[in-house]
Amino acid sequence: MKTKVFIDGSAGTTGLRIRERLASRQDLELITLPEELRKDPSARADALNSAKVSFLCLPDDAAREAVSLVSSPDAVIIDTSTAHRTAEGWTYGFPELKNQREKIVFSRRIANPGCHASGFVSLVAPLVQAGLLKADVRLSCFSLTGYSGGGKKMIAAYEAEDRPVLFDAPRQYGLGQTHKHLPEMAAVCGLDYAPVFSPVVAPYYAGMEVTVPLTGADTSATPEEIREVYRAYYASGLVSLSDSPDEDGFLSAGAFAGRDDMEIYVFGTPDRMLLVSRFDNLGKGASGAAIQNMNLVLGVDEALGLIRG
Repeated sequence: MKTKVFIDGSAGTTGLRIRERLASRQDLELITLPEELRKDPSARADALNSAKVSFLCLPDDAAREAVSLVSSPDAVIIDTSTAHRTAEGWTYGFPELKNQREKIVFSRRIANPGCHASGFVSLVAPLVQAGLLKADVRLSCFSLTGYSGGGKKMIAAYEAEDRPVLFDAPRQYGLGQTHKHLPEMAAVCGLDYAPVFSPVVAPYYAGMEVTVPLTGADTSATPEEIREVYRAYYASGLVSLSDSPDEDGFLSAGAFAGRDDMEIYVFGTPDRMLLVSRFDNLGKGASGAAIQNMNLVLGVDEALGLIRG
């Protein structure tokens, strides 16, 4: 018998990528609402309670509303919005974190990580857990992303023939230090303080590169000691350490576009290091992570239906 799956918000970029990844799955049956019922609360409630797994690809308030429509105790909800990432009773959906895979397997409420947060958490959480970074460390982070991370409105703006000339260069945003990913970045990593965060959107479709600088004042660990922590920590799953990416001294933020895995790196000297995470903002940063979480709940290979390098 096929497992019933529902995507609430299937017209957005995350929902469309999930649908694309699930199209070839013979073990799943996708519940699809007619266009005229796509926003109808009664029809959505029926779908949410009929499905074994539902993906919420909605704005925060709409995601909270969707959760309120669920009455079936067996319904699994994977929320890709910001609404529940630090909420009590929800499991953070980054399986590669210590002991997190086991929690996800038995969870009925899974909060999919934010794209920028995924990169930051992948780099910082293992070092805090290993004692190489203290909880009260004051970190910074900058992150390059393709414009697809801004959703359909931003995609349309960047792909318009008459787009502003300023769109031809990278644009920094989140300048007020109130970016919606900051709470989970601190909470999931066990930090007392959120990082000083500089997200940058650039004129390419997909791909993300998150960088956390470290100095000798932040940690006494050497680059190789940090690599050893990562090698052991990411022995399984969709995150892996690369010792030496071969790009002639450059590191492209678009290298993982179209993929659902993540690669991390450690560069520099003991006094000045760069920790870097690369992935697709729509892959491991959104849709790929959501499907990975679903696979774990269903007891199948967590990479089933996903694209790896």
